[in-house]
Amino acid sequence: MGKRGRPKLDVTKERIVTIRMSNENYRTLKEYSEKHQQTITETIKMGVDLLFKTHK
Repeated sequence: MGKRGRPKLDVTKERIVTIRMSNENYRTLKEYSEKHQQTITETIKMGVDLLFKTHK
């Protein structure tokens, strides 16, 4: 019998990052994410990528 479940990804996501933010910052983040139809996680990852690309 073959293996069950999802196949393993080439890039695994092993790190978890948590942050604390004000209600105002969270509302802004949530509004942006909803407006662009993406998750909060996707929005934060895009922000990190943008910082690295613009500050090399």
